Amino acid sequence: MKEILNRVDWQKQELLPVIIQDAITDEVLMMAYMNREALKLSLNTKIAHYFSRSKQRIWKKGESSGHTQEIQSFNIDCDNDTLLIKVKQNGVACHTGRKSCFFTELESGAVESDVEINTQDTYGVIDTLYHTIQERKNADPSTSWTAKLLSKGENTILKKVVEEAGEYCFAHKDNSEEEMVYEAADLTYHMLVALASKNISPDRIKQELARRFGMSGITEKNLRKD
Repeated sequence: MKEILNRVDWQKQELLPVIIQDAITDEVLMMAYMNREALKLSLNTKIAHYFSRSKQRIWKKGESSGHTQEIQSFNIDCDNDTLLIKVKQNGVACHTGRKSCFFTELESGAVESDVEINTQDTYGVIDTLYHTIQERKNADPSTSWTAKLLSKGENTILKKVVEEAGEYCFAHKDNSEEEMVYEAADLTYHMLVALASKNISPDRIKQELARRFGMSGITEKNLRKD
């Protein structure tokens, strides 16, 4: 295994770009990255594992959706710094529910393939909303509030976070459950816009919360001071 892993030129970068093709049709399904550990897992299990730059962790393709990729072959390029894998795709490759991630024509912006599977229930509303916000980065600000907010930059985004946090506090003080839920939803949305502007997945928030289980709040704060 060590000999195989060392065929990759890891000195160029810690993350290996990986192109994923359908083993039967040769259609390009997606592009992702593997670090050394993700490649080792993929070689051992023949199930695709990648390293997510936004989640900052290794993830098994299909860990949430069940849309796994069974690897049929690994090929490395002539510079030993890019990998091509051919897979049997179970379900769809794209989080949008399309077979391939490459469904938008660059020059016209036209969407060239339809959604095959509704993935909202699979991924959950928070992850689905985060991905939708990411997609809106390229939308027309005149027709998309998210795109307009992102186009105005950091100060406007953060101002909205503070504003929505304040409105939630007022609703809380008024003891209005309906308003609390409404304002909490607004605050969550604007927090996700702020995270998306920095390409930070909400999965990292989940990881941090999981890390704190079994640790007192006082201990956690003291560790942060160090």
